[in-house]
Amino acid sequence: MHIAIVIPIYNEAGVVEQSHAQICAVVDKLPHQFTFYYVDDGSNDDTEKSLDTLAIKDRRVKVIALSRNFGHQAALSAGLDRAEGDVVISMDGDGQHPPEMIPQMLNLIEQGYDIVQTQRMDEAQPASFKKWTSGLFYRLINVISGTRILPGAADFRALSRRAVDAIKSMPEYHRFLRGMVAWIGFPTVILPYQPVERISGQSKYSFRKMFDLAMNAIFSFSLVPLYIGLSVGGTFLLLALLEAIYVLSFWVTGHTSSLAPGWSSLMFVLLVVGGTLMILLGFIGVYVGFIFQEAKRRPVYIIKGEK
Repeated sequence: MHIAIVIPIYNEAGVVEQSHAQICAVVDKLPHQFTFYYVDDGSNDDTEKSLDTLAIKDRRVKVIALSRNFGHQAALSAGLDRAEGDVVISMDGDGQHPPEMIPQMLNLIEQGYDIVQTQRMDEAQPASFKKWTSGLFYRLINVISGTRILPGAADFRALSRRAVDAIKSMPEYHRFLRGMVAWIGFPTVILPYQPVERISGQSKYSFRKMFDLAMNAIFSFSLVPLYIGLSVGGTFLLLALLEAIYVLSFWVTGHTSSLAPGWSSLMFVLLVVGGTLMILLGFIGVYVGFIFQEAKRRPVYIIKGEK
């Protein structure tokens, strides 16, 4: 088989060489043809030089340089769009995705699966804010979305050619590949793995990037936020009807003197209703913003050069 390995890279000078050596130590023993697609996601260190050196030493290496930092999902998409092969494997270039799993992934593809999705098993890892927020996100997205996304799913996966073509047929601007891969519905097998330490350096996935990815997932795969706003609005209409009936009961029974002006309760209702309306308008605004960005039809990424 012809196997394409897609590896997005951002500011990994000095790391990518070691990561490539680890991958080659595994794949060179396999009876397949391999091509490596390194996507430089607008790195501002010496990553470009490192990749150029790799391309000179290893003719199987192809370098795709993006014009700026478009983000991890865009870089992965660029690699998937360019990758040629019967099977496409995507993985990170920091060494945390163990290349020793590649033979097992290929065996599962040969058994007829279109998607081999790895699942990060980090129960043994100490509790952290990132681990807690990640678990909360997956619980939330699986409740509000019609597409089940595997908790702990990583962008370390193997895809058959028809699965890659299905992903390429989805041109949306806001991309959450873990959800898109699950959405296409092709035969899938889960392959658990234990993450290892980075070769060196620190993760480039900041809290802001993780938050943006979570928002893309929620608003791309669910309309529940809008339905929440509608439900809250309906609840307040019901409460308003009950309040009207309650006040009319005083007029009917002739006890209007018992109706005392309630400034505090009035302000409370106004604040609650006003806050609810602002939240609902915010949800609508986000969806309108997503529609606006999709309607402009800007590319997900721009390639500066290929080698």
